[in-house]
Amino acid sequence: MKRYKMFFVVIAVLLLYPSLIVAGDFDWLQDLSITAQADPSGFRAQLGARFQIGDAKINAVIGNVERPADAYMVLRLGEIANLPPESVLKEYKSSKGKGWGVLAKSLGIKPGSNEFHALKNGHDLAKSGSGKGSEKEGRGKKGGKQKGKS
Repeated sequence: MKRYKMFFVVIAVLLLYPSLIVAGDFDWLQDLSITAQADPSGFRAQLGARFQIGDAKINAVIGNVERPADAYMVLRLGEIANLPPESVLKEYKSSKGKGWGVLAKSLGIKPGSNEFHALKNGHDLAKSGSGKGSEKEGRGKKGGKQKGKS
């Protein structure tokens, strides 16, 4: 009897909070947003250097997303899908609340692709103050994360 109660509690939680199912895939976004909010100019500089874009485009993207880390995702998804940030922002707004996986799929990025898995594993912005380069250094020649890393 206790098993059935526990089963129904778990199902109820998953039904009430569907974002919990996929939240773990991109849990690094919250940390990136916290870092960005602590040093907004540093974050903007990292975005500019990483995506080779100027302040105007950075401001346009950041001004149209909820969190700073969402700006990174818009730029990165655009890069992967070979689309301008404006196109990704349009999809971002129309699929709001459906999750990054849904947005990526709508942009033609396959959920099982190396690029998508690399996205799930974290950002590739330079780590400020750590003396380390971007996470790209840990990737194999095909662009995906090496197996065994989480």
